[in-house]
Amino acid sequence: MPLQLDWVVVYDSPATKPHQGKCSPLTRNECNSTDHRGTPEQPGRVVTVIEREFWETLDDPLATLESESASTGKVWGAAYHIPASHAEEVHDYLDEREIDGYSVHFTPFHPTSGPSKDPQENANHATPIICMVYIGRPTNPQFLREPEQRAPQDVAQVISAGHGQSGKNTEYLYLLEKALEGLGLGTADVHVTDLVKRVRAIEAADLADREERQAEQEVKEYLARSPAEHVHGDKIE
Repeated sequence: MPLQLDWVVVYDSPATKPHQGKCSPLTRNECNSTDHRGTPEQPGRVVTVIEREFWETLDDPLATLESESASTGKVWGAAYHIPASHAEEVHDYLDEREIDGYSVHFTPFHPTSGPSKDPQENANHATPIICMVYIGRPTNPQFLREPEQRAPQDVAQVISAGHGQSGKNTEYLYLLEKALEGLGLGTADVHVTDLVKRVRAIEAADLADREERQAEQEVKEYLARSPAEHVHGDKIE
């Protein structure tokens, strides 16, 4: 019997021309990435979708940001239609890529009619589509259970240093923000924009520190040169 996989919904890598909409009641959370955006020795951080009911049991540092967001209890993402002829191929690929920190669920997805000043209103009147989605569970080995591991500044520090087989962890974060902005909502989710600001601040501080150390090293090398090396013709440096 062929695999029945009609629709799959994604949050962290929406591309062009998908159906845009929301899933509820879900929310987002960070989890380890020991392959694509990190290593077993130095895990990165990626976003996972979790059930709202479970999230409410957590002592979550992101609770303040969630309460300030108009989309509390909803996750905006993109849904892709999978032709039956490619269902098994797509399912196998997604399992290999995502199953390290996720489990498969089927959930209603409320599509919008397209970019709008009020995509929320569009989604409220749309007919839901049952979609497959990968949801993080507390039993998943990559789930971050300790609140301090999910603290925004700690997550930003880890992201700024993470690198895996798919590239830098910072690249993942910046592409995620850009992709979410492209859904027609105008801005990315509030916790994503907050992380972007924190990571860019860390990168700016690291760059300034490297430039300062380089300047100090150049001065030391100059002073270590012999006096004769400081003279060029009649000109003394």
